[in-house]
Amino acid sequence: MAAEIHSRPQSSRPTLLSKVEGHQDAVSAALLIPKEDGVITASEDRTIRVWLKRDSGQYWPSIYHTMSSPCSAMAYHHDSRRIFVGQDNGAIMEFHVSEDFNKMNFVKTYPAHQNRVSAIIFCLTSEWVISTGHDKCVSWMCTRSGSMLGRHYFTSWASCLQYDYETQHAFVGDYSGQITLLKLEQNTCSVITTLKGHEGSITSLWWDPVQRLLFSGASDHSIIMWDIGGRKGRTLLLQGHHDKVQAICYIQLTRQLVSCSADGGIAVWNMDISREEAPQWLESDSCQKCEQPFFWNIKQMWDTKTLGLRQHHCRKCGQAVCGKCSTKRSSYPIMGFEFQVRVCDSCFESIKDEDRTSLATFHEGKHNISHMSMDISRGLMVTCGSDRVVKIWDMTPVVGCSLATGFSSR
Repeated sequence: MAAEIHSRPQSSRPTLLSKVEGHQDAVSAALLIPKEDGVITASEDRTIRVWLKRDSGQYWPSIYHTMSSPCSAMAYHHDSRRIFVGQDNGAIMEFHVSEDFNKMNFVKTYPAHQNRVSAIIFCLTSEWVISTGHDKCVSWMCTRSGSMLGRHYFTSWASCLQYDYETQHAFVGDYSGQITLLKLEQNTCSVITTLKGHEGSITSLWWDPVQRLLFSGASDHSIIMWDIGGRKGRTLLLQGHHDKVQAICYIQLTRQLVSCSADGGIAVWNMDISREEAPQWLESDSCQKCEQPFFWNIKQMWDTKTLGLRQHHCRKCGQAVCGKCSTKRSSYPIMGFEFQVRVCDSCFESIKDEDRTSLATFHEGKHNISHMSMDISRGLMVTCGSDRVVKIWDMTPVVGCSLATGFSSR
């Protein structure tokens, strides 16, 4: 299987199948309806809409429902056809969709947050709706009674959420750049650990329960893979985007990670190879190559009668170096650096041409992507953003889902 993925031509790219237009404001979330030619959208224009593909090939809204407040997040459970919509006012509303997707009935309102809802997850087995919000908390509520079960507060806005259904662990990313792992109980929760590695706010999370890997995207343009099962903490840093990473999806079957950024970039990362972990940056008062003092090292500057130099770091070895000892730039994909980064001169000499071969493919979505969702079984992806446009993509040329599962993309 891996060989087939690797032999796929580099020129392969996602195919744009359809555009869905008609929203009056930014689209907060869009989800593909499994086994149907349909999309559910939630928008800042206060509408929740179900779009079905007609014989003409165009998508038309079969359901158009206006809410009391802008829609900020959404979850859909296909087997029970339940939609949960989070709003700017902090409330979450539950709806039930008819079998033909032409009618939607209101079920109940959950007073989940005091401020904008940022993420929602529905767990059928426990009948919980779990959510994060800009009131700096994660809450979990009972969908049978509609009552609040528990809340946990953070020091900054809670921005994204993932959940392990089997162990009832929740991963919450926040605006401070921290990810908190919580064990949720019926009326209480305990903090298991916090993950720190990003230099910007966490914008997206993806949990793979099979390999027990957590992926996080952030406003620092990077993605980190955390080995939760192996208790290793940060294991990989991936840098290939030029704007904040807005959405990620790991395809366990083909060992590929799909990520989207605010500048419209779509990346497909090959995770089916052994990669190297980027080193932690070393600290030193002088260049670890030529021993010239850095500008804060007053004593050595005085003793040697030299001017202090600015400190840099080699991305390959992590050593603290001066500009004269790190004049070169290189990509180093095996360590996650898909574009050129600073390396010291000796590391530059050690990097062979084949070491610079890209381990990801990069594609242009041609719109500001703020949210992405995939139907992995069909190899389909939907993207949406502040340009009010929803795009549906056939990703099989770059991810090979249909090749792996036997489904066709249609």
